[in-house]
Amino acid sequence: MARVSRRQFLVGTGVLGALGVAGASAITWDELHQRASTTPLAAGSGILVVLTLYGGNDGINTVIPYADNAYHDARPELSYRPEEVLRLDDQLGLNPALKGLSGLWHDRQLAIVRGVGYPKPDHSHFRSMDIWQTASPDEPVPTGWIGRWLDATGDDPVRAVNIGSVLPQLALGAKHTAAALDPASAPLSAESAAALSGLAATGPADSPARLRVCTGYQAEQTVRQSLPVPQRAGKQTDALTAQFDLVSQCIKAGVPTRVYSVSLGGFDTHADERHTQEQLLGRLDTAVTAFLKDLSTHPRGRDVVLLAYSEFGRRVVANASEGTDHGTAGPVFLAGAPVSAGFHGAEPSLTDLDNGDLKATVDFRDIYHELLHRVLDADPTPVVGAGRTDLGLLSA
Repeated sequence: MARVSRRQFLVGTGVLGALGVAGASAITWDELHQRASTTPLAAGSGILVVLTLYGGNDGINTVIPYADNAYHDARPELSYRPEEVLRLDDQLGLNPALKGLSGLWHDRQLAIVRGVGYPKPDHSHFRSMDIWQTASPDEPVPTGWIGRWLDATGDDPVRAVNIGSVLPQLALGAKHTAAALDPASAPLSAESAAALSGLAATGPADSPARLRVCTGYQAEQTVRQSLPVPQRAGKQTDALTAQFDLVSQCIKAGVPTRVYSVSLGGFDTHADERHTQEQLLGRLDTAVTAFLKDLSTHPRGRDVVLLAYSEFGRRVVANASEGTDHGTAGPVFLAGAPVSAGFHGAEPSLTDLDNGDLKATVDFRDIYHELLHRVLDADPTPVVGAGRTDLGLLSA
């Protein structure tokens, strides 16, 4: 095997990737080892998991106003019959693909915020997602809302972790960014692992520097038993589940991360929406419910709040291709033991529209305000600005 430097040796062990640090220069092995083994996340610390649904999910066919004749009139081929939906009350029901979320609703672990949007909505995917991720509807800004939280609250490099090699806008701050954990990263080969284990063997003639490297690698092998090693995502249908699996392993291991970011794309359903959306919502449902079930018996599970959102909803009236076009407001999901279960926010009217679009009844920045305040124990003002308020989405 070629000669390996201390830096190459530590990078080659894979521990940097296991903790989700983007770039070995961002943090040293000594700091990583300290964070993982001696200063895990304090018990009772809130943990936020942000699930971004890219493409503009059709909220009307997600939280379905099955009892409203205007719904069926606007979507004669695309609407769900009352007997098809998973009923939440006598007016609204979930898409039939969301059986697990229906169970969370009945277990009082799901909050649905209705009619979420922002002033002067934009129908562009890029601009609308930029607004949601930066929390700045009025003008473009270079930093994301989680990035500004990172800037305001310290310099620990693993306080926020994005699952994936490309950081979303929400994770970028002026001074700090989230770390990146790529689930597609390949683990070390058996040959390389054996060679590195040989390098880690210590002897009486070792210098202090060599002893630090070797004992560091040995400690990393101990940490590896409890920390996730990035796995190569399998089929596309398993990608979101793989992301949540990594988050779950990190949480249970006590990695000092307060915010995780995961994502699912494909929601731009201009045609053949019913089949496509049901497939995507089914993936979401499987991944989310498995994730929360996995954590339900772990002490840290009670501290986890999941936020699921999309950049906009769809227009009320179906198009000629059995799909829907870019709209405005839509529902946001919050799940987990700490949520105040049930509906929040007023249900938008399907007849009192803004040029064919739903009128938002909740500003998404108020949701962020409460998550920052109640989950992350932070001052929301530097992140979302003044004038925002909590909505009562989390239990006292």
